Amino acid sequence: MADHQKIHPAVHDPEAPATPPQTPPQTPSAPLVPPGAAKSDRGAPAQPGYPPFGRTIPVTHSRPPKRRSCWCKCFCWTISLLIFLILILGILAAIIYFVFKPKIPKYSVDDLAITQFNLNSDNTLYATFDVNITARNPNKKIGIYYESGSSISVWYLSTQLCQGSLPKFYQGHQNTTVLTVAMTGQTQDATNLLQSLQAQQQTGSIPLRMRATVPVRIKLGSLKLTKWKFLVRCNLVVDSLAANDVVSIKSSTCKFRFRF
Repeated sequence: MADHQKIHPAVHDPEAPATPPQTPPQTPSAPLVPPGAAKSDRGAPAQPGYPPFGRTIPVTHSRPPKRRSCWCKCFCWTISLLIFLILILGILAAIIYFVFKPKIPKYSVDDLAITQFNLNSDNTLYATFDVNITARNPNKKIGIYYESGSSISVWYLSTQLCQGSLPKFYQGHQNTTVLTVAMTGQTQDATNLLQSLQAQQQTGSIPLRMRATVPVRIKLGSLKLTKWKFLVRCNLVVDSLAANDVVSIKSSTCKFRFRF
């Protein structure tokens, strides 16, 4: 006999808690987690993560520009003015050079005559020289005004023997002028000096130096410039310094320069 299955009806337990009716799952209309937030396994938003590690660039704060002091501004203006003046002078010098083509004057000592050169009883040496000087102006467009106040002297070693001055005159273009200058001088306590000159005269070569400082004005065309000074230095070698005797100039070299 076949076993019949027994169906027992479900018995409702009145003390059991009531089971709420199940509702079908609904699709949420809004995201449960805000965009950009992390989500943990437990459903709560996780703490925001740190950005990936990168090299930190130090921040440099620019300093406010410093204001220039009055001294700095004055210095800059002075330097600028000097540079401007130098440029102007350079332009003028270039114009003068190319237009007038200046050349240096030339000087030479041609003759030397001694009218007095003797030692008195008070050991004072009296000297009187007459010197012939040739001045040459080789410029075609430049004239030279020789002003008063010049000085010319003759020296032996470090002792000045005599002194004189050039006359005041104008020297034209490409002109050669021969000047005779009378110079006189006195030297105190000249016994040793005279002995040295006599010993040097035995060799037949006495070195002398001539110095000349001459104030001049340069004439460019019809323009007369400011006063300058010609400095002439001549080295002479003579055979004798005897008075009233023919003095032979064995060598003569002169150098020239000028200054304001």
